[in-house]
Amino acid sequence: MEFLLDTANLEEIKQYEAIIPLAGVTSNPSIVKKEGKIQFFDHMKSIRNIIGRDKSLHVQVVANDYEGMMKDAETILAKIDPEVFIKVPVNQEGIKVIKALKQKNVNTTATAIYTKFQAYLAIAAGADYIAPYFNRMENLNIDPRSAIEEMAKEITRTESKTKILAASFKNVGQVNAALEAGAQAATMGVDIIQQAFVMPSIEKAVVDFTTDWEAIFGVDSKIFNL
Repeated sequence: MEFLLDTANLEEIKQYEAIIPLAGVTSNPSIVKKEGKIQFFDHMKSIRNIIGRDKSLHVQVVANDYEGMMKDAETILAKIDPEVFIKVPVNQEGIKVIKALKQKNVNTTATAIYTKFQAYLAIAAGADYIAPYFNRMENLNIDPRSAIEEMAKEITRTESKTKILAASFKNVGQVNAALEAGAQAATMGVDIIQQAFVMPSIEKAVVDFTTDWEAIFGVDSKIFNL
């Protein structure tokens, strides 16, 4: 199970890299836009420096045609590092790009997946990750749970090395559902992670433990002081 951050904010990445068992960072042009006018490649290198080379960094192409996407991919790999996962939308041109990149042994992430057929094509093309958009699928009256289950079955049936990187969440329940349906990974904004820890019951349990400890050993006492 892999947990990735869907953000380009350096402070958020620094904060949560120290908190969660982070597997990597994903980005796209919409996420990058939130950071304002940045030096894009320097910014991506900063993310790599924070997370290290042992975690995955996913950067998306922005061109719409085959030649442009291939040129984008080449530039990303040259100006960041050759281990970056190139995110490619799964449309007709995108599948062609994924196929070509895999022939060059480039890491790829097939993104903007709404349907099982898109996923099947990306799996067959050799994508390392496929990214179904959970919440957006629900908004289109597409059952993402069932779709992810079938994607997972196809990966098993074909003995593919592709992993399902579920994306586009609005709450923790959707993340749970994606992982339980068979996704091996999930990428999310820090707001989703924060949701997981704001339950009053969690805070009450922590406070109760401290209160009970202090009732026995005194206020402000610590285990390492005993």
